[in-house]
Amino acid sequence: MKRLFLSSSFKDVSTLFKDFAQEELKGKRVTFIPTASLPEKVIFYVNSGKKALEKLGLIVDELEMTKATNKEIADKLRNNDYIYITGGNTFFLLQELKKSGADKIIIEQINLGKIYIGESAGSIVVSPNIEYVKDMDDYKKAIELKDNLSLNITDFYPLPHYTNFPFQKVVEQIIKKYDSHLKLVPITNSQVILVRGKNVEIKDISTKSF
Repeated sequence: MKRLFLSSSFKDVSTLFKDFAQEELKGKRVTFIPTASLPEKVIFYVNSGKKALEKLGLIVDELEMTKATNKEIADKLRNNDYIYITGGNTFFLLQELKKSGADKIIIEQINLGKIYIGESAGSIVVSPNIEYVKDMDDYKKAIELKDNLSLNITDFYPLPHYTNFPFQKVVEQIIKKYDSHLKLVPITNSQVILVRGKNVEIKDISTKSF
């Protein structure tokens, strides 16, 4: 059963993760992939995500894909308990996932039931195709990316930072451009998309439900 915890800002919704995981978190290991943040100037969310995971009792095992060997990538993705991908540039992220072969291993692990945690770009990349975020992320940062076909884990398209600064206008543009023909699921920084098998729900940290 697929289990996905898809957020805009993990630190803002991290307290919902334990209920979602339905297991003791203390001492579990999470493969933490910050690679999407490499082309970005603002990367405070990487450290915020790490701290939120550690606060839950998890052991953060960082995997920066541009520096790791294929064996390190495969070992960490397969042997650790959870997979977490941070925000940043979605196109650069997809490029590096494909170059390293991590995309196939992540799909394999999700299909085996391992919990996947996405934050912003990490949430977008589970969609069928990331073309829809070209207005949000600079696709020119991924010059080796041959196409925008993504992990295709979900049949919907997560759209993070809905109504949140500084993304309000660009998110509205994306909705206007694609909402008629794509199954967009916009979420604010205080919301998370929870996927358990075929069941998909949105929870809001301020109300605990949506």
